[in-house]
Amino acid sequence: MRLPALLAAAVVVLAPAVMAVPATATGSTAGGTTLKLALTGDIDSLNPFKAILASSTGILALQYQSLVAYGPKNNEDVPNMADTWETSTDGKVWTFHLPRDRKWSDGQPITANDGAWTFNAIQTNDQLKQANGSLLSSVASVEARDDETLVITLKAPQAPNPGTQLPIMPQHVWSKVENPATFANDKATVGSGPFTVTSYDKAAGVTMKSNPYYWQGKAKVDAITYAPYKNSDAAVQALKTGEVDLISGLTPAQYKALQNQPGITTNAGTGRRYQAIGINPGTQTPENTPIGDGSTALHDVELRRAIVMAVDNKTLLEKVLQGLGQEATGEVPAAYPQYNWDTTDLPLKYNPKAANELLDKAGYAKGADGIRLDKAGNPLKLRLMGRNTDPAHQQMADYVKPWLKEIGVEVTTVMKSSAQVNDDSTVGNYDLYFTGWGMGPDPDFQLSINTCASRPNADGTGATSENNYCSPEFDALFKKQHEELDQNKRSGLVKQSQEMIYNAAVNNVMYYANTLEAYRSDKFEPFVTQPSKGGVITGQNGPWGYYSATPVGLKTSTTAEASAGFNPALVIVPVVVLALAAGGYLLYRRRNATAGDRE
Repeated sequence: MRLPALLAAAVVVLAPAVMAVPATATGSTAGGTTLKLALTGDIDSLNPFKAILASSTGILALQYQSLVAYGPKNNEDVPNMADTWETSTDGKVWTFHLPRDRKWSDGQPITANDGAWTFNAIQTNDQLKQANGSLLSSVASVEARDDETLVITLKAPQAPNPGTQLPIMPQHVWSKVENPATFANDKATVGSGPFTVTSYDKAAGVTMKSNPYYWQGKAKVDAITYAPYKNSDAAVQALKTGEVDLISGLTPAQYKALQNQPGITTNAGTGRRYQAIGINPGTQTPENTPIGDGSTALHDVELRRAIVMAVDNKTLLEKVLQGLGQEATGEVPAAYPQYNWDTTDLPLKYNPKAANELLDKAGYAKGADGIRLDKAGNPLKLRLMGRNTDPAHQQMADYVKPWLKEIGVEVTTVMKSSAQVNDDSTVGNYDLYFTGWGMGPDPDFQLSINTCASRPNADGTGATSENNYCSPEFDALFKKQHEELDQNKRSGLVKQSQEMIYNAAVNNVMYYANTLEAYRSDKFEPFVTQPSKGGVITGQNGPWGYYSATPVGLKTSTTAEASAGFNPALVIVPVVVLALAAGGYLLYRRRNATAGDRE
């Protein structure tokens, strides 16, 4: 129906005023609010091609999107940089469609060319394979058919969606970098996620700002800061005083002590990480050249198996973790039941008597001091390495050391920085070390870093190996599960793969720890967890926890309003003025706050 002339005129007059009203739609900022986080681990790199440590990859997960994301409800595949995708009938060609209106944080358009550049850069430059190179092992080619269509052609069909894990880089930034492998990427960065790094300093920490072009809407906080703390005790104190808003990686004692603190809420989410003792089987380069200073005695699988049998994983779970976790079998946590190796028949379970018998049979005679001799006649003395930022590592070492002495193996322990542990373990400068990996709902990547192709170069560059394991038999099993499209069959193959690693005794998975977290609930509303039931806030497969940060008292729109980018001011101001101008006519206007708000 046509509006009366007076009303139509009022609309024309109001248009500039409506455009000028500050946006308050869901996803907008809240008066410059900052979400302050505690950083207790090391940052090895903010270069997404190089970053390995959880502290680094957690930050980068807020900055860069993959083509397809793991959703917050139950780690389900959901649209991300691409909104739709399909596969060819033979399963070899995956086509991803990118919406035309998506933008990088600097306002430049996101196109399929960004995806093609990222895949091809990793495939053609060994120096860029450290973080995610194994994800591309079956990729034959990647091309941008046009700005909105990315086509990935595989060498053979594969079960995992090739768009779910690789973060896509802005071509207009990285293609101009002289050497992407050495680019620090630690200030004034450009990303596609809800936050981007503005600065990083080892002493001052990391500052991130919200991305105004994030496709799901600007975050409700303006910024995120990661403030470095020497240890978790200092971080807990900072949470109590309000210096930080959210911390993770709590010890069981800290977690329980915070449960009754006013203004603080704790969360013990089902973890997606395992805790293990890595055992060096003899580190080699892809050319089979030995590297590192690991004990040659550990090349013997019988010795490695005896070491696994000497460690009481259940006691570590009960005493060190105070039961806040689950008993472990293989590498896939119980959080992913489809692939978790759920068995009670573990041949290397805790049994010091059987371990001693195994070593006796293998010819490791005990000396007068009770320490066994290796095959060269030298005392069996091994080093156990851990992180000095994790109190649990020293606690576990205090148990492990006498347990191994009980089977005739002398152990010395050393705690180092996270970065140093990462460097030393990469090139094989260790005998035993505490390790742990977090993983997404598909185990393909975690299994891939156990293949022979994942071994590093002598200088530590190139691919990343979980524990420097190499077995042609395992490689064949990995390939089989990778290409199996029948879900039940693939699940069985994944479990067989874990069993093979277990029997090789290169990675004694001790337990799956719950993620122990706490936040200032007097400052922030409850965060989105992943999965939604019993899940975690931090360390998610995606940005959902931090992106959901909502300051207490911030009025948010309903879900239906959010989907339309609803702005109350855009209703109230026109209604009041139009009512005066038109004698009671009411006009409700709805519009998007930004072009990237659509769902």
